[in-house]
Amino acid sequence: MSPLRTSRSGTLSLAAVLLAASLSGVAMTTAWADEPAAAAECGTLFDDFNYSSSGDPALTSHGWVPRSYPGGPGVPGATWSPAQITFPSSGIMQLSASTDGTGAGTRQAELYTNQKRYFEGTYASRIRFSDTPASGADGDHIVQTFFTISPLNGDLDPTYSELDFTEYLPNGGWGEQGPVNYQTTWYTYRAEPWFADNVHSQQYQSFNGWHDLVAQVSGGHVKYYIDGVLVGDHSGKYYPRQTMTINFNLWFIDTAGHTGAMSTYAEQVDWVYYAKGGVFSPAEVTAKAAAYRQAGTAFLDTVDSGGTCTGPSPTATTSPTTSPTGQPTDCGNAPDWSFGAVYQGAALVVHERSRAGDPSGPPSGDGEHLWRSKWWSQGSEPGWTGVWEDLGRC
Repeated sequence: MSPLRTSRSGTLSLAAVLLAASLSGVAMTTAWADEPAAAAECGTLFDDFNYSSSGDPALTSHGWVPRSYPGGPGVPGATWSPAQITFPSSGIMQLSASTDGTGAGTRQAELYTNQKRYFEGTYASRIRFSDTPASGADGDHIVQTFFTISPLNGDLDPTYSELDFTEYLPNGGWGEQGPVNYQTTWYTYRAEPWFADNVHSQQYQSFNGWHDLVAQVSGGHVKYYIDGVLVGDHSGKYYPRQTMTINFNLWFIDTAGHTGAMSTYAEQVDWVYYAKGGVFSPAEVTAKAAAYRQAGTAFLDTVDSGGTCTGPSPTATTSPTTSPTGQPTDCGNAPDWSFGAVYQGAALVVHERSRAGDPSGPPSGDGEHLWRSKWWSQGSEPGWTGVWEDLGRC
């Protein structure tokens, strides 16, 4: 979401739905099994979008939810309809949005995963952006997106996480002339009065047509690529602090630019890919997608069942019972971890991780451990994010 956006009411609605629907996706596990054709990955999601309609039982059984509930973002009074999600040809998912310039006459589209389980690793999708409507007059402030997001647990929640891989505005909006494309990495926000804390990159050019989008989330950096070109590298406190859902949506910022009768816009998605914990170049991602298709693999999900990651450290670890020397770790000089405290790299804390990734919930039973921060953090619980290195049980 652009740093210029003036309302986040839709994210609050989405957060409430996701929090209720995906509690099982909050906790992370290290019981990952190797993916047959990619042993370096901790787990993989690949979807070629071979479905018949938004009502296809396979779509929901594969973990996707076509949005149907009302609310933002977008034009007040607009309808989010599963009927706006179609599959016009084999292996192509299409989001459609239309407006006649009124809230009641506006239809928007969104598809998101039903589990909040995506964190570090590599994200990618091949997307077709459109500079002009499929029908009707041009000029509307349309937003074409691909992003991940977590619930916002209260104003300025320090664990809120959102990665906007793309927000493409062919006709501009938020005070900008189009075309413009954003990548935004979020720390937190407050809806009323509006306050946003994020970092963003942007490109003032047309992206009409097909493009490969890749994001690498690892080692305290979020790196965004378009067609193999690095367009953003965000780090520091903006690095995500919890698991998220994967989302695509198409919506109108407002109706200020509308003229004429009904106008309809489209965004198409060829495939989506996620490698849990693995860091892969854009060229490697493209090759993997091609290999899955050549093998006839239309859908693969080993995110929860993949094996031990051979790349960056997993985002959740099984804590050792003793230090590497075989003796309990000396934790006497380290303070207890605090949810609201700010920690710099190399900071030491003592903490028993929670059972399910909720710091206010029941403890895991692992006992207190000594943890060392790898980079800046606030609100990232030791044992549940890649921020912290486990130095052993106290």
